[in-house]
Amino acid sequence: MAQSETKSVTPLSVIIDAVIVIAFFAFIYTVVAPHVPSNDKKDIAIWGGLGAACMTGVFWLALQMLKTVFRGQRAAKHR
Repeated sequence: MAQSETKSVTPLSVIIDAVIVIAFFAFIYTVVAPHVPSNDKKDIAIWGGLGAACMTGVFWLALQMLKTVFRGQRAAKHR
């Protein structure tokens, strides 16, 4: 069964994903950090960063799934 393989990961797509994910992390950090129950700046940075990192990981997975679904829908439409 011959099927044309298109490259799903390109250097440009990796750069675009990295920019989007970094921007999401920065946004979520600004939302989460004020809610850390501490007055110590170091604790706020650590726990705010860890909380933002968890949510950013979930966002990255959701972004990859969304791209895969769109790629599959586009391939099914062109068959």
